[in-house]
Amino acid sequence: MSDSPAYQVLARKYRPETFADLVGQEAMVRTLKNAFAADRIAQAFIMTGIRGTGKTTTARIIAKGMNCIGPDGTGGPTTEPCGICEHCRAIMEGRHVDVMEMDAASRTGVNDIREIIDSVHYRAASARYKIYIIDEVHMLSTSAFNALLKTLEEPPAHVKFIFATTEIRKVPVTVLSRCQRFDLRRIEPEDMIGLLRKIADKEGAQIAEDALALITRAAEGSARDATSLLDQAISHGAGETSADQVRAMLGLADRGRVLDLMDMILRGDAAGALTELSAQYAEGADPLAVLRDLAEITHWVSVVKITPEAAEDPTIGPDERGRGQAMAEALPMRVLSRMWQMLLKALEEVAAAPNAMMAAEMAVIRLTHVADLPSPEELLRRLQDTPPPPMSGGPTGGGTGGTGGGAPGGGPAGWSAPTTTMATAAPPSGAPRMHGGGGASAMLARDVEAALARYPSFEHVVELIRTHRDVKLLVEVETGVRLVAYQPGRIEFTPTDAAPADLAQRLGSRLQAWTGNRWAVIIAGGSTAPTIAELRDAAELALREEAREHPLVQAVLARFPKAEISDIRSRDQIAADIEAEALPEVEDEWDPFDDS
Repeated sequence: MSDSPAYQVLARKYRPETFADLVGQEAMVRTLKNAFAADRIAQAFIMTGIRGTGKTTTARIIAKGMNCIGPDGTGGPTTEPCGICEHCRAIMEGRHVDVMEMDAASRTGVNDIREIIDSVHYRAASARYKIYIIDEVHMLSTSAFNALLKTLEEPPAHVKFIFATTEIRKVPVTVLSRCQRFDLRRIEPEDMIGLLRKIADKEGAQIAEDALALITRAAEGSARDATSLLDQAISHGAGETSADQVRAMLGLADRGRVLDLMDMILRGDAAGALTELSAQYAEGADPLAVLRDLAEITHWVSVVKITPEAAEDPTIGPDERGRGQAMAEALPMRVLSRMWQMLLKALEEVAAAPNAMMAAEMAVIRLTHVADLPSPEELLRRLQDTPPPPMSGGPTGGGTGGTGGGAPGGGPAGWSAPTTTMATAAPPSGAPRMHGGGGASAMLARDVEAALARYPSFEHVVELIRTHRDVKLLVEVETGVRLVAYQPGRIEFTPTDAAPADLAQRLGSRLQAWTGNRWAVIIAGGSTAPTIAELRDAAELALREEAREHPLVQAVLARFPKAEISDIRSRDQIAADIEAEALPEVEDEWDPFDDS
């Protein structure tokens, strides 16, 4: 049997043992060094950050620094533990009796915390401090947190607490207020590449720089993830590891080929894009990873467009950087934003689809189809430049007279002309064959004349019905009355076929009740005058016909034959709606010191 030590993964083998070994956490290290130097060591610390940034490792380094006695056994608390004394070795090996580590993910209850509370009163067996390291502390139950509060606020002098969590928002504020908080940052790409190169050199592994850049990008700022991927890449390469081998290991597509795919999509080349996607899939690329790379590149190009210095990313190769900068200059932000939104939707669909490749192909087809569509501004410009189609017949409705003819060139300014005319072109309801209010019967008394003079036209009668909210009578009058003659107190009309038989009787009775005067409502035959409803519909049809004759509307209908005019509104109506929806102004400000 071989006596060689068992293999240790790189993430454990190269775990930092001192503050100097921590990468990318300079602010935290500086604070802790100053606190140790001034003998201002807090009673409790809480470390927060994403996975793999060194929270638990930092907790162990702090524990070592607090209990280190130096090689000669006379040292005090230090930020540079010797790593040689019995306390340093025992803590790093996880076997020190006075440094207790607890995983709150598996021990969440109040009974687990009660064990800590009961043991804090006993002094450390051999070390300077008794230290409790609780990992994933946010997993503790509410009762467990409450049980810990008093001890955490006033622990014995020989007790220190160090917490670690990835979910700082789930830790109660009452706990946070009793701890010194340190936020461990994501490790910057430059620092990560340097760390991986250092480890690879120590291991005697040959790995390309662009392969390290791929690992750094995949690790997303986590040192543990990066070293684990490096360990896997070294084994995968079995000699010199190239970027292609790392890409195959991670299931990634070549970034250059992803840029080629993006170019085809933006050109609207659906066939070429599908062929490229199939080729990448055949070479082992995950369809979800391809779309994720497309989204990442879209985001990166958008950022470069806004802040050009973002192109200087060490994980981006020079060829990719140049192509990205060219895209940022050529593509409008609207196209990039649309592609980003569609890719987000596509990622959800691919993740949920039973066949990821089919879903990815459909997403690419959608993206290439949308690439050919004009922007709203370009569409409007095309419609303005398109001459209206020849009319099959002569103009109908309002024609061009009185409309102003629109703005020259049929631009947007011309749109206001027909809408303004539409608002004013409708004739007054009940206009045909109206007679004035003069010539009242000599038999009527003066007071009756004065009272009925308030209703000089039939429109006033209709408004009176509307004011009293007699909807049934209003509908019957608007649809069943063909007016023959009108004067205050006397109405002659021809009923339509749909009018009820007792309409004249009920109309006279209601008017008498509302005005206090008798009304003569007489049925007369032979009138073909339009009803109020017919006039209103005719006015609406005339407005629609007038709108349809506008050059810009004709251009739209020519481009989109199935389109319909759904609503016509004038400028006055739009302004009134805006005014109605606006919040009222506050005249007087509230004075908090006014007791009245």
